[in-house]
Amino acid sequence: MDNLIEMAKKKAGIAAVDEFVKDGMILGIGSGSTVVYAVNRLVERMKLDGLKVVCIPTSFQSTQLIVNGGLTLGDLSRFPNIDVDIDGADEVDENLNLIKGGGGCLLQEKIVASNSEKLIIVADYRKNSKILGEQWKKGVPIEVSPTAYIPLMKKLEKMEGSPVLRLAEMKAGPLITDNGNFILDVDFGEISDPKMLNQKIKMLPGVVETGLFIDMAEKVYFGQKDGSLISRKRSIT
Repeated sequence: MDNLIEMAKKKAGIAAVDEFVKDGMILGIGSGSTVVYAVNRLVERMKLDGLKVVCIPTSFQSTQLIVNGGLTLGDLSRFPNIDVDIDGADEVDENLNLIKGGGGCLLQEKIVASNSEKLIIVADYRKNSKILGEQWKKGVPIEVSPTAYIPLMKKLEKMEGSPVLRLAEMKAGPLITDNGNFILDVDFGEISDPKMLNQKIKMLPGVVETGLFIDMAEKVYFGQKDGSLISRKRSIT
């Protein structure tokens, strides 16, 4: 099963790069295991075809992928307008709304995505849901100011959420994001109106950003466990 999942991720990553990436583009490079295959494909095309792109990372992980692959590293101060952002997701609903942040990089991911002409998501079949919360059971990641996390947990409980402070692995204490904040993972069950929920959470003082990406993704590639690939494009109304 693990090999099938990795094959599914690889197929999605390659398809996204081959369809959307052209020479001379400014690219956002997201975080997560599926994005690794997209970056590997960029490196292949750089070596085989002479592809030249500038890559804007969303995390320490994606910075290392870019540097280790010999790709050109950029930043938003020099390249504020991004052509295509390729990123992963923890879950995708039927309207291409996303839950992201399982890896802890949601703030920088959302900043890069919001400055991109196109956000393209690469994922495997396990992330494909009709409604958010259907398969992803770890809750909505919310990046918060450390000073506010206890009051925010109480307020989120009043919003019928079940918040948990995300703890670091291999050391005692909370996980610290690249931006020096904490993450609350809040289980709201199945989310019928993610746009409204996102707005309510963002109104709470101390919330830095949410892992709900609403009306942002243009296309999603899902690698299937049988080796095939399906994709869905957002309907613009």
